[in-house]
Amino acid sequence: MSGGAHVATLGSPISDAAATTIAERLQAQPEVEYAEPDYRLHRQLAPTDPLYAQQWGYRDATGAARFETAWETATGSAEVVIAVADTGYRPHPDLAAHLLPGYDFVSNPLFSNDGDGRDADASDPGDWVTAEESRQCDGTDLWVGNSSWHGTHVAGTIGAVANNEIGGAGGLWHTRILPVRVLGKCGGPASDIIDAMRWAVGLPVPGVPDNPHPAKIVNVSLGTSQPCSHAMQAAIDDVIVRGASVVAAAGNSGAEVGEPASCRGAIAVAAIDEKGEKAPFSNAGARIDLGAPGVGIVSTANAGLTVPAEDNYKRYNGTSMAAPHVSAAIGLMLAVDPKLTPESIREKLVGAVRRYPDGSTCAKTETGTLCGAGMLDAAAAVEAARAASMAGNGGRASGG
Repeated sequence: MSGGAHVATLGSPISDAAATTIAERLQAQPEVEYAEPDYRLHRQLAPTDPLYAQQWGYRDATGAARFETAWETATGSAEVVIAVADTGYRPHPDLAAHLLPGYDFVSNPLFSNDGDGRDADASDPGDWVTAEESRQCDGTDLWVGNSSWHGTHVAGTIGAVANNEIGGAGGLWHTRILPVRVLGKCGGPASDIIDAMRWAVGLPVPGVPDNPHPAKIVNVSLGTSQPCSHAMQAAIDDVIVRGASVVAAAGNSGAEVGEPASCRGAIAVAAIDEKGEKAPFSNAGARIDLGAPGVGIVSTANAGLTVPAEDNYKRYNGTSMAAPHVSAAIGLMLAVDPKLTPESIREKLVGAVRRYPDGSTCAKTETGTLCGAGMLDAAAAVEAARAASMAGNGGRASGG
């Protein structure tokens, strides 16, 4: 070596402890100045974006999803399209480079807030609701509120542009996000959401042009307390048969999981905090697959209280914020092995979780756990995908 050192190569790999023992014996020789094991160094990838320090869900908190370690293996792929079925999008400068055109599936002009029904403009005009509009929705004032820019926030967690020196980063540094607008004032009907999910993965919908960018993941950060309907289950079945995963927010009512997270095949995501505790608002129960960061999540947004204003960043809580962490992790898995099936993705994702901390409200008990198998571990999930890719079977089991 340069500097006059020498490298001794052994005939086979040994443990760190054995290498240390050999080095100590060599150094005990009078003619040896020093001896120490050779070792591997790894890339240390972390975004340079100024708000990244506030995005605990990617980093090193107890409840974080270990994206920093996952990024050492993969940072995403422009071949992986992720549909965000939500309120639409704002062309935020920290997000626009990853956005596809998408489609607006809000069919009722009364609640669409853009003057018409379904059209090719998936941008978010705002979803604020006045007291009068709320009473038009269901006779109550429960819907009254400012515009949420919910879809833009969800999309930013998945794929805000990294290392551009503004804002924060997304879980995927390379991806394409397909905004599918399904929520307007007072939410959106199941019929619009069902059509949108099928369209997102390339299935035909009457009266709507075919989607030229079929998604491999459909993120649905929305829900209801209703049980899974026949129509919603049929749509999710069709999406999965098409080869796409459905990632669904568990809901924020502190109760049992409702549709679509309760439907068979959907990946149901609860919200946890930095300590690995269940967020007080998060739905829970036997139907949950796993927990992911959903408290104090910083992502792309807009300053407008009603109509759009300046682009900005906001800190939100919700299972809606947890689900896109899982969608981003699946995007990393597909970047490593594009042949993974929805079934194998679900198996590997759930099999790679980290155990909840002892004493956590999500910790496993004799009767099970409220928050699924464990905490999202993007690094372990990506490693499982990498192993499947090296095995050459696309994540499909073989045997006789």
